[in-house]
Amino acid sequence: MTDIAAQRHIPDRLHSRAYRTVRSWESLLLAVAIAIFVVNSFASPYFLNAWNLSDATFNFTEKAMIAFAMALLIIAGEIDLSVASIIALASTAMGLATQYGAGTPELVIIGLSVGLLCGAFNGFFVTILGLPSIVVTIGTMSLFRGISFIILGDDAFRGYPASFSWFGQGYIYWVFTVEMLLFVIIAVIYGVLLHKTNFGRAVYAIGNNPTAALFSGIRVQRVKFILFLLTGLMSGVAAICLTSRLGSTRPSIATGMELEVVTMVVLGGVNILGGSGSIPGVVIAAFVMGLVTFGLGLLNVPGIVMSIFIGLLLIGVIALPRLWTMFASHGKS
Repeated sequence: MTDIAAQRHIPDRLHSRAYRTVRSWESLLLAVAIAIFVVNSFASPYFLNAWNLSDATFNFTEKAMIAFAMALLIIAGEIDLSVASIIALASTAMGLATQYGAGTPELVIIGLSVGLLCGAFNGFFVTILGLPSIVVTIGTMSLFRGISFIILGDDAFRGYPASFSWFGQGYIYWVFTVEMLLFVIIAVIYGVLLHKTNFGRAVYAIGNNPTAALFSGIRVQRVKFILFLLTGLMSGVAAICLTSRLGSTRPSIATGMELEVVTMVVLGGVNILGGSGSIPGVVIAAFVMGLVTFGLGLLNVPGIVMSIFIGLLLIGVIALPRLWTMFASHGKS
């Protein structure tokens, strides 16, 4: 009787909420992250070193900063494939300014400004002219990096101020890096923005049905333009961190990063067609990808193999829900 009373005391909604939590994509990802951590700890004797784990965060923090903004953009039914090229252009602009004596505050302003301008450029063609975002950003992907190659050629910019290295090489406390602090702050900001504000609800509404969202009073094009601005801004932040960490700028900087960012977002449970997804999922996906790439690096796996793995992971994550649906429907018939 006591057990029955205890069961009755727990509201049904709590049972269903706990059930949904356990079966959620985020819970599965968390289990995968723990499994990868355990496997890596056995695979390499250097993995559990505190400083090595700190270095592992560099494998995902810069990409994750962009992924948070990209998640909102994809949920709204758009995409930006030019983010890596925005990093290259912002880094080139900062390097050029360094040659003329710009200090750290000026370099930060330049990096953020270039990111915002590139985001506004993409947003203009998508929201004002009505062009498909995938076509526009494939074009600007070549445009932005092409400008960097024109300015730099085969050369490189160096000689950044010593204080500028704090963003990409600095530590807040013991092994806790500046980049990790930025990652946590940005994750919280985007988590609140998407899940706790009217703006976030508008993003979901647009991704599910832009026409219905428009008739419900949501300024669809304005929201999308802001999302492109945010993606450009986060690319500028990533450019500052990456350039600071490397200490130099080449036009090939961040090549291929857009693939890893999109993979991180989709792995985090964001529907590539828009309308659903969460920031906690992207956070966990960032750790999963960071742990995988760092573990493979400790095992001296070549970079090309990692690229193949990222490509297969992206295809697999996109195809898995469709294959599961087909399998389930076939089983019912």
